[in-house]
Amino acid sequence: MNIPLFAEPVIRIGSFDLTNATLNALVLMVVLVITAFFLRKKMSIRPSRFQVAVETLLDTLFGYFDQVTGSRGRSKKFLPLVGTLFIFILLSNWMGLLPGIGSFGVWQVHEGVKEFIPLFRPAMSDVNLTLAMAIVSVVTSHILGIMAVGFFVHWNRFIQLGTIWKAIQSLKPMNIVTAFVEFIVGLIELVSELAKMLSLSLRLFGNIFAGEVLITVISSIFAYLLPLPFMGLEMIVGIVQAAVFSMLTLAYLTVLTNPIESHDAQEEHAHA
Repeated sequence: MNIPLFAEPVIRIGSFDLTNATLNALVLMVVLVITAFFLRKKMSIRPSRFQVAVETLLDTLFGYFDQVTGSRGRSKKFLPLVGTLFIFILLSNWMGLLPGIGSFGVWQVHEGVKEFIPLFRPAMSDVNLTLAMAIVSVVTSHILGIMAVGFFVHWNRFIQLGTIWKAIQSLKPMNIVTAFVEFIVGLIELVSELAKMLSLSLRLFGNIFAGEVLITVISSIFAYLLPLPFMGLEMIVGIVQAAVFSMLTLAYLTVLTNPIESHDAQEEHAHA
């Protein structure tokens, strides 16, 4: 039994190969867009029971978001991105558990051996997609950080040339030493921004791919009843991984959009 690490191409369009993981993601995106369109049409001043339930859910989510952001305004600003990531990751994980997902496919000849390639594969089991989502998450946090505090103030978190210049102007040796230490720490923080992308993508990919391998192995041993508890476990894992990815994204957005306190303000607080 061969479970490839990378998504397999199932459709060739010119020189472009459409993989089964990408096809899964495209189908889910189309379904989500159509569903959102019809739900938007049904919104009214006199809410239905469904609309009341959705509004109650949103109000609950805003309560959790406010605990992280500390501001309802920022919670409203971050909800579209964070909420979309959560829904997309969750439903993508659950789509892989639907009956027949791995049963439909195409036969291809690879190195002289005829292999069955499933038409659909859980989108999050493709490291390319999880890495792309992690890049979007981190880059968006920097863009919103620049918009919130300004370009130079934002990048001074990492490349603290302004802090060194102020320390040199003060002609105080201790301030200069402290400024150079903070400059080195800032460079380490810049490297950690790249590490965020790797940790976000590999954590999500590893958990979902491991679950796919587990379900495949258990199903090959006994296809009836035995896989059900493991599928239930994978549903829980899907919720947890979607929550972890989205909440970490929310934390990154919150940290980088917080105003930076100047050294003068810090000294005033210290004296107080």
